[in-house]
Amino acid sequence: MIYLDNGATTLHKAPGVYEAVNWGLRHCGNPGRGGYPAAMEASKVVFRCRERAGRLFHCDPEQVVFTMNCTHGLNMAIRTLLKPGDRVVISGFEHNAVTRPLHHLGCEILTAGTRLFSWTDTLQAFEDALKKKPKAAIFTHVSNVFGYILPIRDMAELCRKYGVPFVIDAAQSAGSQPIDLQALGAAFIAMPGHKGLLGPMGTGILLCAQLPEPLLQGGTGSQSYNQQMPELLPDRAEAGTLNLPGICGLCAALKHLEGQNLKKTMEREAQEAGKTAKELHALGATVFCGPHQGGIVSFLPPKGDCEMVTEKLAIHRICLRAGYHCAPLAHESAGTLDTGTIRVSFGPDACPGQTKALLEACRRVFQEQR
Repeated sequence: MIYLDNGATTLHKAPGVYEAVNWGLRHCGNPGRGGYPAAMEASKVVFRCRERAGRLFHCDPEQVVFTMNCTHGLNMAIRTLLKPGDRVVISGFEHNAVTRPLHHLGCEILTAGTRLFSWTDTLQAFEDALKKKPKAAIFTHVSNVFGYILPIRDMAELCRKYGVPFVIDAAQSAGSQPIDLQALGAAFIAMPGHKGLLGPMGTGILLCAQLPEPLLQGGTGSQSYNQQMPELLPDRAEAGTLNLPGICGLCAALKHLEGQNLKKTMEREAQEAGKTAKELHALGATVFCGPHQGGIVSFLPPKGDCEMVTEKLAIHRICLRAGYHCAPLAHESAGTLDTGTIRVSFGPDACPGQTKALLEACRRVFQEQR
């Protein structure tokens, strides 16, 4: 099986993750809920995971809030910065994890930058939108559909220039792209644990430079006498029992990432995506590629709809995703809202053998479609 759907989740986790999840189930109690060994062991591993995330993303351990997934963190960040009717600026490549909460709140949404792989267009449109004094800005680091790496450092600088707090969706970049909470100056950065961080599903991280507005109210193991959520991190945002086995697995994954060269991982993923784009174009596919592209490439087959072609590729044991990828705004920007695309998303195990197998299968399926 050639697994190339890492944009959805990494199937192959980091070494030690599976064992860590099992160890957490067998040996850990509820962190912060007792002084006996099993509860204390749980508290230790939770803090260890915060420390590792803090080192990786340049923040204090207390600024690391554990979430169920990236969507959970984005919802928390959005509800902290925005109220119903507020004006907000977003990029033209946002996921439904951003756009649906904004529509639910009834925000006035300014979409800035719709030209794929153009930093000039993105930055000019973004600055024009910031001049309209939005309450907040939210933008993805890397498009989950097209692999477009947005100029987030420049976008962050513009937000600071205009005094607009901002949130970064790092769903497709955490684990392969450098992320620095302090240097960027973001209010929040959200990420999943189960993609580039190579941890279990059901885990996520919200990096907090300010106190978030909690989505849930409940027990935290601290300040139990207080009927309001604590005014301190991370307790304020972590009501109820944490996914302790998941955090054990995530902690093992972060330990693995600490020993990796993220720059080389990023370059390897982008290299295989670039080769894939070039060869798919030679096979007659319509390929969406350009500068500032990571390890994701989308394409339209020469003939046949995306879903059907992806099903045929699955017969050849090639695992891809077809459709809208929960990001209709990105497809609207790219002009593929009527068709969707087939997405190839490489992971940290990207290698020439995967690319070769993918292209051989595409060649056969495309020939069958003629």
